[in-house]
Amino acid sequence: MSLDEVLEKLYARRRFGIRPGLDRVRLLLELLGHPESSFRSIHVVGTNGKGSTSAFLASILAAAGLRTALFTSPHLVSFTERLRINGTEISPDRLKPLLTTVLDIAPGDATFFEIVTALAALYFSEESVDIAIMEAGMGGRSDATAALAGVMTVVTPLSLDHCDYLGTTLKLIAEEKCGIAEPDTPVIIGHQTADAREAISSSFRAGKNRLVWTDTAVSADWNQDRTLRYHGIRSTLNNLTSGIPGRYQADNASLALAAAESIAAMGINVSVEALRSGVSQACWPGRMETIPGSPRLLLDGAHNPAGAAVLAEALKDFRYQRLLLVLGIMADKDVHEIISALAPLIDTCYCVSPAVDRSMDDTKLAAILTAMDIPSRACGSVRTGIECAQRDAENDDLVLVCGSLFTVGEAKAWLAGRSFEGIRG
Repeated sequence: MSLDEVLEKLYARRRFGIRPGLDRVRLLLELLGHPESSFRSIHVVGTNGKGSTSAFLASILAAAGLRTALFTSPHLVSFTERLRINGTEISPDRLKPLLTTVLDIAPGDATFFEIVTALAALYFSEESVDIAIMEAGMGGRSDATAALAGVMTVVTPLSLDHCDYLGTTLKLIAEEKCGIAEPDTPVIIGHQTADAREAISSSFRAGKNRLVWTDTAVSADWNQDRTLRYHGIRSTLNNLTSGIPGRYQADNASLALAAAESIAAMGINVSVEALRSGVSQACWPGRMETIPGSPRLLLDGAHNPAGAAVLAEALKDFRYQRLLLVLGIMADKDVHEIISALAPLIDTCYCVSPAVDRSMDDTKLAAILTAMDIPSRACGSVRTGIECAQRDAENDDLVLVCGSLFTVGEAKAWLAGRSFEGIRG
């Protein structure tokens, strides 16, 4: 059986959808001999910035000499992106037998994400990693990653998202996200709105976790030369170069730096040199990723109002005549809320339908935007949308592709001449 055939067996598990709870994944880990017990795990939860923060933290710990694993979702182009050790994706030859092993013993009702989480634990264990950065799917205490006991939890900015599953208030979302934290373990909390801060505080009032609020414990801002200045818990670093571009990455980098500084209490040595080189070497594709050419192409996975807002702010660092937007959004998203921050900047919008079952029809999207007085046209596929924008663009225009990680992933696949594996979870 080929790897593609094995992956198809995994993808078939998506029929179970999203099913919160830990019983199935815990059984699967037990059947695998509890591989998760051989390494330490750090959980990263939140609404925005999870991937970038995880990438920064994994890079820092790897620079400190730790064999560091990184588990993220979804992937942009290839499934192998989800499992990395010291920055290197799992190889197809390594993936096939491991995934076959997990699928062969998986309970009949185990979901896609539960199997992938168990696969990560098995791979990281067999590769003798020291520590794993585990990005939660969309939840927290009911997320499959919660089956791995964490020595630390990192909380990125919270906002309303996935309300059908997590709750319709920030309080409910905070309780779910933060519920993943193990008792008596540190929780490092990134920049939050006042409402989110209160919701997070409330969720921890009955516990004994040590909370580190980066809003008050650390600070980070940009120098005029676009290097980063960080005043941390134990260190002050100036002229940091961020490997992941974008103004908003100051918050994600400072959150990862604070987590790395806090881990010293566990007997892990993270030097100032590791902090510095880890931030500069971090990489997270599809987030403010510039594709050189004429016109320039910018890819960003902004897929909710908060993500779109920080993207709009980051665009202030770009010089361009017109902004041509290639937009593909999932059908369960609120177009008005996502596009409002970007709307004043858009010259023309090229609406597309990514090749995934959850995508909004491009004609419907164009109609919504036209009603908002945004010049729009339906283009069909992501490729066609980019080609239309590039034909209309002048050399000093900027073509921005955003709205969903699936839109960005499909764009990256087409640009690289690779097949696109658009799988949620």
